[in-house]
Amino acid sequence: MDVEIEKIGAQDRELVLIRCRAVTENVREIEAFVKSRQGSLTGMQDAKQYEVAVSDLYYVESVDGKTFLYTKEQVYETPYRIYELEDLLREKAFQRVSKSMLLNLMKIRSIRGALNGRLAAVLQSGEEVIISRNYVKGLKSALKGR
Repeated sequence: MDVEIEKIGAQDRELVLIRCRAVTENVREIEAFVKSRQGSLTGMQDAKQYEVAVSDLYYVESVDGKTFLYTKEQVYETPYRIYELEDLLREKAFQRVSKSMLLNLMKIRSIRGALNGRLAAVLQSGEEVIISRNYVKGLKSALKGR
């Protein structure tokens, strides 16, 4: 597969175009990667507001009625509810893995079995998160479909 990059003017719309004979698993992976690199969310830390790139997120978690954005080294509180973020991030390779967590599939290093039908995902940061057994089937489906 060849790769070409064309520089365009500031007024032109950026576009990633994939020309292929068939839409294979590799093509779907490239598509998912490109989509996951787009956008940002508002997060708060120490009473300051930040724009957090979606591509930097490892997971989103709701704890005690508050929602947090987790990157490799930082945690930000966000005004969004988990169900709102689930809708916003669905096309960006995020999957609900428990009642209170959305996981960035592009940040998973490995997955292994855990107790009681659950899974444990080891992230690229080395952190481990648990996938609830109610969400295992959906996660497996999402991983196969991407």
